[in-house]
This record gives sequence, C-alpha cells and structure tokens, in this order.
Amino acid sequence: MPVRLLQINLKFSVPTGDLKTAFAAVADDIAAVPGLRWKIWILNEQEHEAGGIYLFEDGDSVRNYLEGPIVSGLKAHPALTDISAKQFDIVEDLTSKTRGPITAG
Repeated sequence: MPVRLLQINLKFSVPTGDLKTAFAAVADDIAAVPGLRWKIWILNEQEHEAGGIYLFEDGDSVRNYLEGPIVSGLKAHPALTDISAKQFDIVEDLTSKTRGPITAG
C-alpha cells in the first residue's frame, strides 16, 4: 500500500504560546502513533491558523489516527474550530526528484 499524506488545518482562539504548550503536551503521543513516519507542525499566527502535515505508512494508519483519541481531543477543544482533514496520495517519482522526505528510513 502506498504512503499517504494527511493535512489537518484548524483555527485557534487562544494566545499562540498557550497553543504551543497544549500541542507540546500531545507531541509524544502523536510521535507514538502507529504508522506515522513524521509530522510537520504548521502555524500562521497572524491568521490564527495551525495544523500539521503528516506522512503515514498507509491509508489504514491515517483512518485509525483520524478516528482515534488525539483527533477526538482536537475536535472537542473549545479553542479550536474549523478543523479540516484532507488526505492525499503522493506522486513519489516527482517528490523524490525534489527531495521530498518520503522514503522509509
């Protein structure tokens, strides 16, 4: 099964420092998610937007993550709104050519 990219975006209504503290509290849990190769944390402080770009081993791992407790916690948090999750296939040959970090290892 090919690797899958997941993009999660959200809006936040707390100071950025508080958001980073809350995210730091779950970073180890996210790092331990089965099938996750890596996550890039994204932040647009001026627009109060944040999220992540994730690379998973396969679609089942993405589905399990989206149905699991971490994403449920995001959805339940009162300071986080407009949460969206999009999945993408990766064009591996072109991504490798432009040094995208998708190889196992």
